[in-house]
Amino acid sequence: MIDINFVRENPDIVKTGMERKFADTSIIDKFLKIDDEWKELKKITDNLRATQKKLGPESRNEAREIKEEISSNDEKINILAEERDFLVSQIPNLPEDDIPVGKDESANEVIKESGKPRDFSFKPKDYVDIAGSLIDTERASKISGSRFGYILGDIALLEFALFRFGIDTLIPYGFKMAIPPVMIKPDIMRRMGKGKFIDGGDAFYVSEDDLYLVGSSEQSIAPMFMDEVISLDEPKRFLGFSTCFRKEAGSYGKDTRGILRVHQFNKLEMFSICRPEDSRKEHEFLLERQEELMSKLNLPYRVVVNSTGDMSFDASRQCDIEVWIPSQDKYRETHSCSNTTDFQSRGLNITYKKDDGNGKQKKEFVHTLNATAFSERPLLAILENFQREDGSVEIPEVLIEYFGKDEILSGRQ
Repeated sequence: MIDINFVRENPDIVKTGMERKFADTSIIDKFLKIDDEWKELKKITDNLRATQKKLGPESRNEAREIKEEISSNDEKINILAEERDFLVSQIPNLPEDDIPVGKDESANEVIKESGKPRDFSFKPKDYVDIAGSLIDTERASKISGSRFGYILGDIALLEFALFRFGIDTLIPYGFKMAIPPVMIKPDIMRRMGKGKFIDGGDAFYVSEDDLYLVGSSEQSIAPMFMDEVISLDEPKRFLGFSTCFRKEAGSYGKDTRGILRVHQFNKLEMFSICRPEDSRKEHEFLLERQEELMSKLNLPYRVVVNSTGDMSFDASRQCDIEVWIPSQDKYRETHSCSNTTDFQSRGLNITYKKDDGNGKQKKEFVHTLNATAFSERPLLAILENFQREDGSVEIPEVLIEYFGKDEILSGRQ
C-alpha cells in the first residue's frame, strides 16, 4: 500500500509514476475528491463532539440532536474511508526513475548475459519429448483438468535434488528455512498489496473457509511480522519452500504443452526484510544469489531489468533471469527478483525503531524483497540444455551428489 500522505501531498508525482506503469491515473482525482469530503466531514464531526462536551444538563434536546448528527456523520465517514482506502489499494508501487518504460516484456533491458547456448550436433527436442512418461499431463488432465501434470521417477528426484542444492547454497548466507502456510485470509492478502492478484482472477479461492491459496511463499512469509515492531540490525532473510497455486489468468493459449505454465508448482523463494537504506543493496544481493545458482548449474542465462509495464503491481524495481531454452530458440523467464520497498510493510504495519538523530527513536516501515531461488522451470531447462542425441540427459555436475547418479535415461524407455 502506498503512503496515503504522500498521495495527498504529491498527486502529480504519483500520477507520473502510475503513467509509467500504464495505470489509470483517474484514481488519484477520485481519491483526492473523496479524501477532501472525508476530511471536511471529520472536521465538522470533531467540532460537534467538542460542542457536545460543553453542553450542560439543561441542553438535553440540543445534545440529543448533536448525538444523532454525530452518529449519522460517523456512518458517512466510515463509508468515505472505505471508498478512499479501496482507491488507494488500486495505486501500484511507483517504479524507480531508471526503470525502462514499456508496456510489456519487449521493453525489458538486458544488462548481462552469461554462458553461450549450446551448439547441438542434432536437432534438440523439447523437454516434453525428452521426459516422455515421466511428465504426464494427459493422466493429470483426467484427474485435475488442464495445466496440471504428474512429475515422476528420475525427474521428480531431480526436482528434489535441485531444491536441496538451492537450500545448501543459500543457508550459509544467513537465510532461515521456512515452510509457511499455503492458505491466507483475504484481508491479509489485501493488506500486503496483493489485491490485484486476487481481484484479477489469478488466485484460487476456497469459499467455504474464506481463504486464498498462495501464488508464492512470499505471500504468507511477509505477514509473519504483521503489526509488530521488529529488531533489524541486519536484514532478516528467509528461504521459503511451498507448493504454489495460480490460475494463470490471461494466459489462454500460451504454453499449453507440458508444465511450463501450470496451476500448481513447487517453489523455493528468498524473502528479505531490511532497513529502507539497505534495500537497493539487498536487491543486488538477492540477484547475485540467483546468478550464483544458475552459474553453478552451468546454464546459459541473461539478466533483464523489467520494464514498467512488465513489473509486478507491488514492485518498484524488478529483474528477471531468463534461461536459454534450445527447443524454443529463445530465453524464457525462470527467476524474478523484486524490491517492494515499504509497499507491503505499510499495509501489514511492520516497523522497526530508528534513531531520529536527536537521541530518540521513531518507528519506520521496513522494506521487503522477494526473489525466486528455484521453481520447476530450471528443471525443464536442465532437461533441454543437457540432453543427448539418444534421449538421455546428463546431470549438471553440481547436482550429482544430490541426485545420486550422473544421467537420466530417456523417459520413453
